[in-house]
Amino acid sequence: MAKFQEVGTVVSQNSLCDGIYDLVIRAQKIASEAKAGQFVSVYCKDASHLLPRPISLCDIDKNSGTVRLVYRVVGYGTDEFSRLASGDSIRLVGPLGNGYSLKNKRAFVIGGGIGIPPMLQTAKELLAGGMAKDDIQIVLGYRDYCFLKEEFERYGVVTVATEDGSAGTKGNVIDAIRACNLKADILYACGPTPMLRALKAYASDNDIEAYLSLEERMACGIGACLGCVCKSKDVDDHSHVNNKRVCADGPVFNAQDIEL
Repeated sequence: MAKFQEVGTVVSQNSLCDGIYDLVIRAQKIASEAKAGQFVSVYCKDASHLLPRPISLCDIDKNSGTVRLVYRVVGYGTDEFSRLASGDSIRLVGPLGNGYSLKNKRAFVIGGGIGIPPMLQTAKELLAGGMAKDDIQIVLGYRDYCFLKEEFERYGVVTVATEDGSAGTKGNVIDAIRACNLKADILYACGPTPMLRALKAYASDNDIEAYLSLEERMACGIGACLGCVCKSKDVDDHSHVNNKRVCADGPVFNAQDIEL
């Protein structure tokens, strides 16, 4: 799949909650090729910060040529991005990564924390591909504030877990699945490693096909630097060891092919 270096134009930006921002960028070439589970590398204007910041695609609108990034401010780069306003320009490269290969099976769409945003496009594509809304079980794990929840409700049946019990099931996404007796034949997920590790075990125990998008710190974003490897069962053709590069070989992996 083609990837492009493009100077995009900010369409809008809003704060969803403390530290989490919703940024829409017009980047027509990237939007034309992108799919659920992929990401873009976004560059700072400050030339002293050479490495781009990888941010997953929350929503893709091919008609308007826009991509939507929902991200958390965690350092200099994302703090700079949070001050962007309509009409500003921003340099980005994408779409990067392999994304989800979606199947017409009763599905779990699971997101945790800042792994929630990319699952919105995933659910959207499942519904657009002919899945019945009732067969798309969306399970979202939050610390507290339930950002994007109402938007997910357009594309499937939403179940929520919160750490503090302020909404939905108190606990994590697996607690919510068990409490609500949810069932599926395939699982797509993105979130922190402990959540993905637990979902891998749950999927194995329940004979569910599982595809996990890993959240790793990335540097080059194209697989050259080996800064974002994960353990794999197979030998990587690039590094010749049992590693996979999350940015180039992933970020989505069959759960059976990786160690967490």
